[in-house]
Amino acid sequence: MSRVAKNPVAIPAKVEVVLSADAINVSGPLGKLTQPLTGAVVLQREGETITFAAANDAQHSQAMSGTLRALVANMVKGVSEGFTRKLTLVGVGYKAAAQGAVLNLELGYSHPINHKMPEGVTVATPTPTEVVLTGVDKQVIGQVAAQIRAYRAPEPYKGKGVRYADEVVVIKETKKK
Repeated sequence: MSRVAKNPVAIPAKVEVVLSADAINVSGPLGKLTQPLTGAVVLQREGETITFAAANDAQHSQAMSGTLRALVANMVKGVSEGFTRKLTLVGVGYKAAAQGAVLNLELGYSHPINHKMPEGVTVATPTPTEVVLTGVDKQVIGQVAAQIRAYRAPEPYKGKGVRYADEVVVIKETKKK
């Protein structure tokens, strides 16, 4: 059995969880999320916790029990606290500006890049070289951050580009004759 699935998910007081046959709905002060369910995992609500177990002895079922437990834990944390992802722009002339649901980026190309944020993701730029993404869905926040980073990934010789705030870019030594 999955080691992850053995830990139950605690439900905070301000979060409401509704289990149905085909989906789990989690709603809280910051929003509402839904995860479809398959027959591979059995969910049980016991008071203020949810437990997960594989429906049978198949390897897929055991793996999905841990995966679904992690997804539900992220849903509960997202609707109660939210998720934040920070990006840093490194390079001369690289800057970002948030205008509503659009992030305007200048990354050294001959044209500006306008990245529209999906539903549920808010963007802020405290400084021109810092981008802060916030939302309730961890998967969506991570995907948007990866898309923004892909516009100009950090290069290995000078480290210029868009990087995660906690990312460490290893700088290569230049070739010598």
